[in-house]
Amino acid sequence: MASFDRAFRLDPERKFLLGLRRAEQMHTCDWAGLEAELETLAQAIKAGRPACPPFVTLALFDSPSLHRLAAEAWMREECPPDRRLGDIVARKRGEKIKIGYFSADFREHPVARLTAELFELHDRSRFDITGFAFGPDTNDAMRNRLVSAFDRFIDVRGRSDVEVAALAREIGIDVAVDLGGYTQYGRTKIFASRAAPIQLSYIGYLGTMSAPYMDYLLADKTLIPPERLADYSEKIIWLPSYQVNDSQRRIGARQFTRAELGLPASGFVFCCLNAPYKIMPNAFAAWMRILRRVPSSCLFLYANNSAAEANLRGAARLAGVEPERIVFGKLIAVEDYLARYRAMDLFLDTLPYNAGTTASDALWAGLPVLTCNGRSFAARYGASLLNAVGMPELIANTSEEYEELAVQLASDPARMETLRQKLANNRTGKQLFDTPRFTRSLESAYVRIYERYHAGLPPDHIS
Repeated sequence: MASFDRAFRLDPERKFLLGLRRAEQMHTCDWAGLEAELETLAQAIKAGRPACPPFVTLALFDSPSLHRLAAEAWMREECPPDRRLGDIVARKRGEKIKIGYFSADFREHPVARLTAELFELHDRSRFDITGFAFGPDTNDAMRNRLVSAFDRFIDVRGRSDVEVAALAREIGIDVAVDLGGYTQYGRTKIFASRAAPIQLSYIGYLGTMSAPYMDYLLADKTLIPPERLADYSEKIIWLPSYQVNDSQRRIGARQFTRAELGLPASGFVFCCLNAPYKIMPNAFAAWMRILRRVPSSCLFLYANNSAAEANLRGAARLAGVEPERIVFGKLIAVEDYLARYRAMDLFLDTLPYNAGTTASDALWAGLPVLTCNGRSFAARYGASLLNAVGMPELIANTSEEYEELAVQLASDPARMETLRQKLANNRTGKQLFDTPRFTRSLESAYVRIYERYHAGLPPDHIS
C-alpha cells in the first residue's frame, strides 16, 4: 500500500491505478474512504476512462453496465484486436470437432478443481481436446491429472501470444475456450489474434469481456436472464446449469473438533470462506446484525493476511459485536478443507461478488449456503448454484430477506436438519454435481455453434 500510495501521489491519472490501489485495500478489508472512491471510479468508468480493471469492478459494483464499460476500457488499452495473422481460412468439416482449452490455472486451483472431470469425460469419438497451459507449472497432483486428461497438453509459457494463436490455427482448433478471461495470468491477446474461428469465455471470468473477438459466453438463465442481454457483447449460450464440477472429489475423513478450529464449545456457526476482497462493508454489517440477533453464534471466516483479520475484528467491535465471535481459518489441504465444512452450520454468501467454487465446495460437503441475488453475473452465481442443486429456498432477493432468513434458520434446528437432509439427497440427483450430464449439454452446445459456423451463419444466442 505504501508503494501504491506513492505511485498515486506521483501520477494519480495513471491507467487503472485507482482501481488497483483500491483492490489492494480490499485484500486487507481496509474500507477507509471506500464510499467516495466508488463514486469516483463509477464516474470514471462511465466516462470511458481506464480507471479500474474489470475483475476488480466485479467485486466493487453490482452493475452489469459498469462491468461492460470497464471491460471495454481494458480491452481497448490492453488487448485490442490484433490482425497480424490475418483471417482464418475457411475450413472443411473434420471427423472430430477440435476444442482448445486455454488456461493459466491447469494446476491446484479452483478452476482446475471444477473442470478436471469434464476434460476426462469428453466424448473422444466426436471431440479432440487440447489444453494450452500458460500458468505456473506447479508439478502437483492436479497438474499431472490434467496432463493425462487431454489428447494433447501443451505448455506455451515460452511462446508469445501471437505464436500461441498461430499454433492453435496450425493444429486446427475449431472452438477456443478461454477459461481465465481478465484474471491473473490471463492472456487475452491470444484470442485477440484469433486462435480459432469460434471463441468463447467460460468459468474463470464472471462477466462480459466486451471484446469483438469473443463470440460466445456460457451462462444459464439465472445468471443472465434474457432481458439483460444488452449488458453482454457476446452471444449467450444458455446451459441447463452453469458451473461444471468434479463429482470424483474426495472429502477428507478427518473430523474437526470445534476446539481445534477455535470455535466456541456450543452455539450456531455461520461461515464464509470467500477471499477477503469479496467482503464489502454492507455485507459485513448484515453479518454483524445477524450475530447480534442470534445469541451465542459465531462467524468463521478465511483471511490470508493478519491485516484483514485485524480490520474485520475492529469492524465487528464498532458494530457492537465481541471481536472474539469472529474466528479465522487458514489455508489447508483440499480434502481437509472440504471436511472442515462439517463443523459449520450455514454458509453466508457475499454480495456483489458471490461465492463460486467455495459455495459448491460447501454444498458438496453437505453445508447449506444462503445467498442474496443481485443484478450482475457475479452477483447471481450463488443463485445459479442453488437452483442447480434444487435449493431455491436459500436464495434471498433483498438484504433484509437475507438477514431474516439467516436468523430464522439459526433459530430453528429442525428446519436446518431438513435442509441438510434435502441437500444430501439432491447432491446426486440434481444437475450441479452431475458431471456427465453437464458434459453432454456442453458438447451439444459445441455441436450447435460448429454447425452454425459451417452453415455460414454468424454467432447467435443458443439455449
